[in-house]
Amino acid sequence: MGKEEVKGCSFCGRPKEDTLLLISGAHDSFICDKCISQAHDLLQDELYSSNKKESAFPQQVSLSKPKEIKAILDEYIIGQDKAKKVISVAVYNHYKRINKTEQLDDIELEKSNIVMVGPTGTGKTLIARTISKILQVPFTIVDATVFTESGYVGEDVESILSRLLQSCNYDVSLAEKGIVYIDEIDKIARKQDNPSITRDVSGEGVQQAMLKLLEGAEVLVPPEGGRKHPDQKMVKINTQNILFICGGAFSGIESNILRRLNTNSVGFKSKGMQLFDKDSALNYVNSTDLKSFGLIPELIGRLPVVSHLNELDKTALKAILTEPKNALIKQYNKLFELEDIELTFDDEVYDYIVEKAYENKLGARGLRGICEAIMTDAMYELPSEKEIYKLHVDLDYAKKYLDKLDLQHLKVA
Repeated sequence: MGKEEVKGCSFCGRPKEDTLLLISGAHDSFICDKCISQAHDLLQDELYSSNKKESAFPQQVSLSKPKEIKAILDEYIIGQDKAKKVISVAVYNHYKRINKTEQLDDIELEKSNIVMVGPTGTGKTLIARTISKILQVPFTIVDATVFTESGYVGEDVESILSRLLQSCNYDVSLAEKGIVYIDEIDKIARKQDNPSITRDVSGEGVQQAMLKLLEGAEVLVPPEGGRKHPDQKMVKINTQNILFICGGAFSGIESNILRRLNTNSVGFKSKGMQLFDKDSALNYVNSTDLKSFGLIPELIGRLPVVSHLNELDKTALKAILTEPKNALIKQYNKLFELEDIELTFDDEVYDYIVEKAYENKLGARGLRGICEAIMTDAMYELPSEKEIYKLHVDLDYAKKYLDKLDLQHLKVA
């Protein structure tokens, strides 16, 4: 058929002169650019709807009592009793508020967003992840350091909700009851305790951008992330019932706490200054200390629950190594059991691993790196050996592999 015989689109009937592009098909059929665009939108909507149906989370949150939540946390997390109690109550009140909406009458209950302060490797992320498993709600972990103000290189804060959507297969109603853990919240603190003269696009600017998410607002969210897919259809999410848990090491905040506590001791009470030392300072952390560290007052006001996690001592580190349901030693036992090899350890080895982790201030997270250094050679060699059915790790074996390891590279800032 010649070009002069093309009349128009076979789908919508538009004449050729009213289209930008006509694509020919079989049997002298044609489709125009506008029909292609509409077909693409319909296909995206269908794919989006089919993804929603595949969600594995229940629509109604099954809520346990605070004591029951803490009891389950105790199975996975050693110590930190005060933090677990505070977080259990905050989580219970938050989801009770969602489930009992019809019984609230005219009283509006506000959200119980949480901020956790504690050194690295003390269990902040593990507590948040375990809470989401207990309640069976969508959960995502984001790192605050990757965010910048809108319009600058980096990620927009709305991508927090994009990741939450992805975790529940794009079911908006489920995402609106989810939990978001924002890690490294201390890294976006402003450097001085006064408003910035110059624009701080990855610090104070990010804190300002987070305010509407934390308090509760209807936010237009790009499902695939905004920067890489600018033409996608936006999804509206109400953050009123999303629980935000923020965590950070807040390195150096102890000096702010001690300064506040010790300046209160004057006159005849001046001897009381000796009661407060750096080791116990975190027990007294409050919103004033977070403000002096560099979080803006508006953000602190949206994080009403402040909890702290203490640095782990040797007893706690040894318990973490052997006692929880998913303890490291139990994990290695299971790995070797799958190879039909029985793995055993001397108690001295546990003490040696704990001593090394404590000396280098690695926390619970560093225990894994030390165990890997000890066990890597065995995990490499033994699966290929047919006649070995038992491996016993004694102190000499552990020292052989650990003494040549530079533990400083295991430190997490």
